[in-house]
Amino acid sequence: MNAITTTALEKRYDGKDGVAVDALRGVTLHVGTGEIYAILGPNGAGKTTLISILTTLLMPTAGLAMVAGYNVATEPEQVRRRIAVTFQEMVVDADLTGRQLLDFHARLYGLSRAARQEQIRTLGALVELTDALDRKAGTYSGGMKRRLELARGLLSAPQVLFLDEPTQGLDPQNRSSIWRHIRRLRDEQGITVLLTTHYMEEAEALADRVGIIDHGQLVVEGRPGDLVRQMGADVVTLTGNGAAAGLLLTVRALDFVTHVTEHAADDLVRVQIGVDDGERRLAALIGAASAAGFHVVQVNVNHPSLADVFLAHTGEELHNQ
Repeated sequence: MNAITTTALEKRYDGKDGVAVDALRGVTLHVGTGEIYAILGPNGAGKTTLISILTTLLMPTAGLAMVAGYNVATEPEQVRRRIAVTFQEMVVDADLTGRQLLDFHARLYGLSRAARQEQIRTLGALVELTDALDRKAGTYSGGMKRRLELARGLLSAPQVLFLDEPTQGLDPQNRSSIWRHIRRLRDEQGITVLLTTHYMEEAEALADRVGIIDHGQLVVEGRPGDLVRQMGADVVTLTGNGAAAGLLLTVRALDFVTHVTEHAADDLVRVQIGVDDGERRLAALIGAASAAGFHVVQVNVNHPSLADVFLAHTGEELHNQ
C-alpha cells in the first residue's frame, strides 16, 4: 500500500508578462507505507512546490495527489489529520520550556491533560530530551531544537511525516542523532517519511529510495545503492574543450562504458563516463579524446556515489546549503 501517490501532477504559476511557469510537469511517484523517501534536486527544481501540494498548502493545476489514502485537493482536512510537517526554518519560542511548547501544541489537537502528559513523556524520551524539557527552549542547541520540533510534529501521531531539510545547519554529530530518530520512527512506529535534503550522505544513509527532480520532472528514482551501481564500477570525468560531440560518439560505442553524460562547466565541457575499471580504461579514454579532437585539461577517476548520479541526471552538483 502506498502512503503517497501522485499521478501526472502539475503546477503552473502565472509569470511575468503573462508567461506561465511550470513548477511541476507531470510528476508521478509512489511512496510505500513505512518507507523513507528522499527528494533531491537543484534549487528551483520543484521540490518545495511538490511538498506544498502534498501537505495541502498549494492546489495542483492538474493531476492527482493522494496522501494516506485521501485526495489532497478534495479532502484536505482528512489529509491534515494524518500528516505532520517540520519546515526548514525552526520556529521555537525561546521563552517557553520544551514541555510548555509541546503541551501548547498538543492542546491544539484536543488531547486531554492525561494524554498530553503521556505523549510528552514518550516523545521526550524518543528524541532524548527528557532531562531538558523543563529548560527554556532558548538554551537549547541547534540539534536539540530540531529534535524538539520533531517531537512536536509527532504529537498528533501522524501516518506520514514531511521533513524539509531536517538537518540543515547542524554539525555531523547532531545530524547523525536526527538520522537515528528518523530511523526509529520508521522501524518502531511504521511512519512514512518524505524528506528533502541537500546532503547526499543524508539521502544515502537514510532513504529506502530517492527521487531526483529537475525542471519540475522526476528524472530518476530508485534505491540509492541501485542507482549508484548503474553508474558502473568507476566514473572517469574528462574536463576540457574541443570536439565533445566526437568524443561522446566514440566512447558510447566502447563495450566497457556503462553511461556517458555531458555537462557545461564554465567555459569547459565535463564528460562523465561510467566504466568497469577506471585505472585500466583511462589510457583508452584519453586516447579517444585526443583522436576526437577533445583537449583534456583535467581528469578525475573515482568510485561512483549518489553525487555522481545527481550530476549525471541534472548536470549540476548538489552543494550543501
